[in-house]
Amino acid sequence: MREQRTRHARHERHTTTRPPRTRTVAAALTTAAALLLTGTLTACESSSDTQTKGAPARKLPPPVVWDRSPDSIAAVGDSITRGFDACVVLSDCPEVSWSTGTDTEVRSLAQRLIGEPTVLAGRTWNYARTGAEVADLPAQMTKAAARKPELVTVMVGANDACADSTELMTPVEDFRQSFTSALRELRRTAPKAQVYVSSVPDLKRLWSTGRDNPLSRQIWKLGICATMLDDAEDLSTRAHARRDQVQDRVVAYNAVLKDVCGKDQRCRYDGGAVFDYRFGNEALSRWDWFHPNKDGQSRLAEIAYRNVTAAKPPV
Repeated sequence: MREQRTRHARHERHTTTRPPRTRTVAAALTTAAALLLTGTLTACESSSDTQTKGAPARKLPPPVVWDRSPDSIAAVGDSITRGFDACVVLSDCPEVSWSTGTDTEVRSLAQRLIGEPTVLAGRTWNYARTGAEVADLPAQMTKAAARKPELVTVMVGANDACADSTELMTPVEDFRQSFTSALRELRRTAPKAQVYVSSVPDLKRLWSTGRDNPLSRQIWKLGICATMLDDAEDLSTRAHARRDQVQDRVVAYNAVLKDVCGKDQRCRYDGGAVFDYRFGNEALSRWDWFHPNKDGQSRLAEIAYRNVTAAKPPV
């Protein structure tokens, strides 16, 4: 009996100290399977990388090409585009508008691009409004977009700077928001319409040109663009500071027009061409010495035509 117990104890020790062959094989198989799986995954990843790197590059959309001969035009903006005081005192005269007018002496942008006045009906629309500010532009643009024009012209900003006092001028950030909203309204309905944006005229040069004219000074006293033209003969430091403030605001407006327009592939800013143009007394209305007369409207049309038909946008 004692001998049997001793043999049994030896058998247990042997079993404990030496693992069964089946456990060793299972462990080996597990390790091999793990190595095999790892190799398989690595191969798959390598294959995936190779396919990704070897895949053809996704084609980018072609660049937008500027149409230098649009066949329909809608105009938005203020009194200048309405031809105010160009024909009759204190009245609009849209037929002489630089953008969509039919007067053969002016030769509007529409005439130069599309043809004689007889073919303009149904191809041109003028939604500008005398007295309009940039805040009015989105509503005008909505009307213009509904026509699906090939080109929309924009001239706005003078009334935003011409206020009763410098404190009432449109803040630059508000100007930006309104102009951005206007382009957004256009894109909602007419995503492929081109836009030509005119810079705001140089109001300080207007004052400098007309301040020595007794007649213009007298008319300006009626309240025309008071921030710039009020007390035209006043050359005091305070008056100069006021005019400089207006000038800086116009420059800021033009910077906004350039920046916002530059982010739209179908928008072209005039590069400051209207701001830089030296309008003399011969180009101004004799009723207010502020708005362009027929000759001034023709000069605006010439500037616009040159920029719209240029191979590259102005800088």
